Amino acid sequence: MSEATDGFPLDAPARGPLLPAAAPRESTSRVIAEALRAAIVDGTLAPGAPLRQDAIARHFSVSAIPVREALRQIESEGWVRAAVHKGVTVAPLSADEAREIYEIRSALESLAIGLAIPNHSAATLREAANLCRAAEGEPDPSLYVARNAAFHMSLYAPAGRPQLADMIGMLHRRGERYLRLKFGLPAYKGESDNEHTALLDAVQRRDIAMAQSLVVAHLLGTGELLHRFLTERAQAEAALANQPKPRGRRPRTTTGS
Repeated sequence: MSEATDGFPLDAPARGPLLPAAAPRESTSRVIAEALRAAIVDGTLAPGAPLRQDAIARHFSVSAIPVREALRQIESEGWVRAAVHKGVTVAPLSADEAREIYEIRSALESLAIGLAIPNHSAATLREAANLCRAAEGEPDPSLYVARNAAFHMSLYAPAGRPQLADMIGMLHRRGERYLRLKFGLPAYKGESDNEHTALLDAVQRRDIAMAQSLVVAHLLGTGELLHRFLTERAQAEAALANQPKPRGRRPRTTTGS
């Protein structure tokens, strides 16, 4: 869906059953949280859109309890904000947050790739190569986001560090809607694909120092690009909002003869 909505309920009808029959409450809240994340990532729910608990509960045909749990979960992940007397709204896009996410990722993923390279096998390297090609050729933003994350995580999986993988995965999810912005920057998309290829090559050659250097440069460069893009966009929007409104023409008056 390409058009954003002001909040729930969504305009488009649901495709098929939204939840499995008799889903446990924990599973239900997880399904709702994932649906809300997806709607925020693909732009269906725009920054600032209200998320009303009663409307979400009706949309998913559930009670308020799993909805509250889902909203608490995505609030802890930074997707939404809750304010007294204002309720829950989709968090705005932030240039500083985008840059910080990629700064943290650069440190964690450099550690992960250094730990993983000695444990890569022919099979794991084939999987990483296949995922690299899949991400490179993917024109759909939503699918690209998923394939990009899968490629990166395939490089780190042999490290055997589940807590590190969880932290990196959380940051990938936090950065999903920022990553989609690269589709408005087609030149960067091609550059990013080339960096993925170089990174994969370093891993295949088991060159730990080079792989760490490349992944840090790749992620810090993405963070700086997104920070600059969002900052310039915010400045342009502020300048437009501050422009004086043109005065309407005063109607001519005529006098009878």
